[in-house]
Amino acid sequence: MNKKKKVRGGLSKMMLQVMWTRLIAVVEGQAKSLVRTAFSATVSEAGDLSAAVFDTEGRMIAQAVTGTPGHVNSLAEAVKNFVLEVAPSRLRDGDHLLTNDPWLSSGHLHDITVVTPTFRESRLVGFFACCCHQVDIGGLGQGPDAKSVFEEGLYIPIMYLAKGGQLNDDLIKIIKANVRQPYEVEGDILSYITSNETGGRLLNQMLDEFPNVSFKKLADYILDFSQKSMEEKIKNLPIGVYRNSMKVDGYDKEVVLKARLEVKQKKITIDFEGSSEASKFGINLVYNYTLAYSAYGVRAALAPEIPNNTGSLAPIEVLAPEDSILNVRKPAPVCARHIIGQFLPDLVLGCLQRVVGEGVQAEGSAGIWGVQARGGKELSDTEVASALPTFDLLFFNSGGTGARPTSDGLSATGFPSGVQSLPTEAVENFAPVIIWRKEFRPGSGGAGKWRGGLGQSVEFSIIDDSSFAVFAMFDRVENPARGRKGGFDGIRGRVCTSNGKKLKAKGKQVVQSGDRLVIDVPGGAGYGKPIHRNPNYVLEDFKLGLIDAKTAKLVYGVVFASSGAIDYERTKLLRKKLKTSKAKL
Repeated sequence: MNKKKKVRGGLSKMMLQVMWTRLIAVVEGQAKSLVRTAFSATVSEAGDLSAAVFDTEGRMIAQAVTGTPGHVNSLAEAVKNFVLEVAPSRLRDGDHLLTNDPWLSSGHLHDITVVTPTFRESRLVGFFACCCHQVDIGGLGQGPDAKSVFEEGLYIPIMYLAKGGQLNDDLIKIIKANVRQPYEVEGDILSYITSNETGGRLLNQMLDEFPNVSFKKLADYILDFSQKSMEEKIKNLPIGVYRNSMKVDGYDKEVVLKARLEVKQKKITIDFEGSSEASKFGINLVYNYTLAYSAYGVRAALAPEIPNNTGSLAPIEVLAPEDSILNVRKPAPVCARHIIGQFLPDLVLGCLQRVVGEGVQAEGSAGIWGVQARGGKELSDTEVASALPTFDLLFFNSGGTGARPTSDGLSATGFPSGVQSLPTEAVENFAPVIIWRKEFRPGSGGAGKWRGGLGQSVEFSIIDDSSFAVFAMFDRVENPARGRKGGFDGIRGRVCTSNGKKLKAKGKQVVQSGDRLVIDVPGGAGYGKPIHRNPNYVLEDFKLGLIDAKTAKLVYGVVFASSGAIDYERTKLLRKKLKTSKAKL
């Protein structure tokens, strides 16, 4: 038998499907390389990254499962900008390109994108790219206080990080001279090179095993199949216009987000006309980031099983008015763009609830409660001396997700970001800090037939008990997650010190010597009326300390006997009373 005989028909599709699966394994290998070699805990522990492979036109063919929607869906647009800036014909093996331009990549200076061409027999076959969060990029530090992007850190246009395998030492020197932790930043950037090169090597190994199928043929097949699959999902939806709006805390004033979602035969258009104007603080979004999280909301609700790539994203159109908070122009401040951006999936899901009915979860805490702290002897805001070297630290904490139509919300889970909370041990290993308390926040999940996920409470200080600065980037302190179908709202978040001093939810502040930062992360909202919850689930929540007996009785209508078991007769009578009186806690 001639093993090199060209495979036709159905077998050809089978081979392409096998190669597609293998390609996803390739980009997972690329992502794993990032996790293993990165210096920052935000990448190595939290997975605040993206990794993907692209064709020669800059179309995203496959992404690693590891990573955040804000990064990876922005990356799908970013690589196109690299291709426009540097003609592929100019590129050579060993070249690496870099930028952190918010408008060309993922929305703020702290995200560095590296794009690497991959060659096969001296011919360009595609690109590998990654985008990762840097804890420090100079400037004021990560927070919403800056009044322009020029105050937010070092701004790097698209340029060569390496050429022909030779590192651009001048660029590295400039970067190191502008950051507070040069050793860590340099190490991270070099790990991005390693990651992309790993992807290129694995791709060539894969193509060696499938010599009869070119990467272009595979790419065309993947994108065509993905787009048609997504269009088929949309075709099954009722054509029409669906709207939703939400209020979030904002910085100096509330922010209103409005969405108009139109379902057409093979296309969904999301229009954010009517949303708040641009803020003078750094909570604004560039278009790429708005597109990224809006599209993710659609994909998560309608077609989570279809792989994410340029093809599956193509039927989703996003419109955002220029100079609104969702589409600002340079030099608007954008450093803390995730605060608003991570509400967009909930906003879109609120539209889709009217389309898919019971298939949409309640609102969740949404935004990451990342503690960005700076401490040490060079802290300029305090007279309290510290012998510790200056350090910047970012560690993530997640609240509860909204309850789902058939199950409770997830507690302390990073949705929609996908970023993991850093383990206490990792945080304390990376910086001279102590996390005194990190635990579930009882009662924070909104009541319902299905309960919202719980937030968490975290207490934090410096090891020498000195003062430290915190760059607050928190929301849902004033506007909680909203329930669906009679479910209760989630409990709002809170920011204070261990001495009881209330802190602002946004902006740079100093926690004084001898005091600790305390954050109570918000919970997700409930789904369905609480009196419809299975009494056994209520009892289980009570035994686990997630709710108290008062809540069990007055909200859920569940009465416990002296033995601790459920008194079913009294529970039946109380629920009937609550149903008729519409009593609430």
